[in-house]
Amino acid sequence: MLSIFLVTASYLVGAVPFGLLVGKIAGVDVRNAGSKNIGATNVNRLLGKKFGSITLLCDCLKGYLPMLVASWAVGDSAGGSVVVLGCGVSAVVGHMFPIYLGFDGGKGVATGLGVFLFLSPSAILISLVVFVVTVAISGFVSAGSLLASGLIPLWLFFLDATPATVTTAAIVAGLIWVKHHENIGRLLKGQEKSWKTKK
Repeated sequence: MLSIFLVTASYLVGAVPFGLLVGKIAGVDVRNAGSKNIGATNVNRLLGKKFGSITLLCDCLKGYLPMLVASWAVGDSAGGSVVVLGCGVSAVVGHMFPIYLGFDGGKGVATGLGVFLFLSPSAILISLVVFVVTVAISGFVSAGSLLASGLIPLWLFFLDATPATVTTAAIVAGLIWVKHHENIGRLLKGQEKSWKTKK
């Protein structure tokens, strides 16, 4: 029962639309402007770095804190690590498909970042370099996010993470890629918006 409660609670926490709430505070419904996404990238684009950073932090914590709380709750119990990993995936699913917004949510990058951070700060540092370099060269945040997240399972493998941890990272990365299918299509067609484009 505890494991079911923790996984369910993780989903409900992950489903909290911080980007939408931050936008509302600033007087903007982010679902009706920019990319119309509730994530930190769109909030940053519409409202500036301050609100974008707040959204990024909150969405990141949605992935990290449920796993941290779950690890405290299950301790060293049998199967406890699987429950913790399940909470991470559940939080990302909550962000992407929030019950509060009719299951129409964000793309999971920041929440996935929180999960990856819990799994391995070292892997995050490596992918952060990949993200920065990719965005700097291409100008596409989506390309940086896709490449950085997609490589996390590989870094975890080389860092001798457990098979369950690598699998969890692969699932989260896969979900992020699926939610970015429109971005991938625009990238392939050369139609994706670039940060290098002057406003």
